Amino acid sequence: MGRVIDSTLFVAAERGQLDLPRLRRRHAGEPFVLAAITASELLEGVHRADTEARRIGREAFVENLLRALRVIPFDLTIAHVHARLRARMPRNRQIGAHDLMIGATAVALGYAVLTRDRRSFPRIPGLRVDVA
Repeated sequence: MGRVIDSTLFVAAERGQLDLPRLRRRHAGEPFVLAAITASELLEGVHRADTEARRIGREAFVENLLRALRVIPFDLTIAHVHARLRARMPRNRQIGAHDLMIGATAVALGYAVLTRDRRSFPRIPGLRVDVA
């Protein structure tokens, strides 16, 4: 099964809390992809870097990721899944817009979300969540 990777993994890796190569080996042979909104979140992190050195490092890291991983656009198929999922979620259980877009991407592809977020993604009906 493929995995849609959430930005929380890359934040954890930058902080030294996650070994990405080891995680990749654990899921060898499975496709890893990014939702387009995750690419945007990562690029925003480049622009928000608090030092020039950190910005340069993040930019290199993100550009390498964007070359290495397939980025899935938020298209009409995913928009339909997103709308259905959002309509099914009780108002008191709503999650952030970006997380729901990532989850809808995974559901549309039949993939799981690979994340460190134990709260938001499990609320999405029918989404398989793999917490790293």
